[in-house]
Amino acid sequence: MDVEYDVIVLGTGLKECILSGLLSVDRLKVLHMDRNDYYGGDSTSLNLNQLWKRFKGEGTPPAHIGASRDYNVDMVPKFMMANGALVRVLIHTGVTKYLSFKAVDGSYVFNKGKIHKVPSTDMEALKSPLMGLFEKRRAGKFFLYVQDYKENDPSTHKGLDLTKMTSKELISKYGLDDNTIDFIGHAVALHKDDSYLSEPAIEIVKRMKLYAESVARFQGGSPYIYPLYGLGELPQGFARLSAVYGGTYMLNKPECKVEFDDEGKVCGVTSEGETAKCRKVVCDPSYVPEKVKKVGKVFRAIAIMSHPIPNTAESHSVQIIIPQKQLGRKSDMYVFCCSYSHNVASKGKFIAFVSAQAESDNPEAELKPGIDLLGPVDELFIDIYDRSEPANDPSSDNCFISTSYDATTHFESTVMDVLSLYTKITGKTVDLSVDLSAASAAEDDF
Repeated sequence: MDVEYDVIVLGTGLKECILSGLLSVDRLKVLHMDRNDYYGGDSTSLNLNQLWKRFKGEGTPPAHIGASRDYNVDMVPKFMMANGALVRVLIHTGVTKYLSFKAVDGSYVFNKGKIHKVPSTDMEALKSPLMGLFEKRRAGKFFLYVQDYKENDPSTHKGLDLTKMTSKELISKYGLDDNTIDFIGHAVALHKDDSYLSEPAIEIVKRMKLYAESVARFQGGSPYIYPLYGLGELPQGFARLSAVYGGTYMLNKPECKVEFDDEGKVCGVTSEGETAKCRKVVCDPSYVPEKVKKVGKVFRAIAIMSHPIPNTAESHSVQIIIPQKQLGRKSDMYVFCCSYSHNVASKGKFIAFVSAQAESDNPEAELKPGIDLLGPVDELFIDIYDRSEPANDPSSDNCFISTSYDATTHFESTVMDVLSLYTKITGKTVDLSVDLSAASAAEDDF
């Protein structure tokens, strides 16, 4: 503890571990501490006994669910876009060598009371019951425009300036109906609510291109990949990376207290009577409650089941997005499923999650539309947590705080938070122009 560090990172949640890895690769002197004796913070993965203890308190899980050690249940379940920013960060840092991934079977959207596959090819789009015949033609033209669009080649812009027009204006040029807009905006472009419609259209086009490129990557039924043994592997991969570059890790450090000097700037962190000096601190909101504000709650149901989610073509891993309009909500609801084929549950068992930004005080009632899609469940747990975001000015106090995880079941918003924090800390941007072939999905050997 008696060394001066460039950065001390508090908490081993996924965001903190990615930042610790990136900063170590930049050759900064990093000390990484956590008050817990396990990796992952809020985004940890639990075995069955830990899950039981956390949500049921006492007793032991019934034997028919399987052995505790077979389970790795993510507390913040998310899939990665095959070509997305997180995969690029993993390649940029070399963390891919510590992980094995599998392509996710399916990406679905809930529309008018039914689950539909999000079309991932032209053929699927033509067959999809999401759109009528004429709508398919119109949508086809729009998809073609997006596919051909290149930001730095004006000849592909068809005279439209996407930085000046809104998404709504671009979509209306193609005359698409509300249902089509709903699934494109939420299940393809992965916007969390409808506010994107009034934002510049360049954003929806970039997101749709990312989706299409990610689907093409592994020729699977979805654009997503997911690590074997669950997301708990990620923080540990970044921890290894940090160690390779000379970063120091200390778990089980109680009462990590951030110290500030007379000017209100970070000067160190105290734990167990010792203070480690540093210039900057990176942490999750729980370490500096006085510098964050609450911005809402997330409700999440965790289900252990003995079957895949009905109406998803027997898929072992799926995401279902329920756009806000379908339920009369202010934001989307997300269903996530993975299974024993990812080494996260006992043989024959599936784990499903239903997540939503809380809009009431009744999690069971609010999550019911998602839970109803799951069919019979063996065990159901309800999780509620507060979401906080920084309320400080890091340029004046050198304290860089991550935002709590949202309800989405993909990593896009998480990585954007990490990349913007990295830029605030270092003044640089992460180079994401990497050779994507360096990360491959594990061949399906089940």
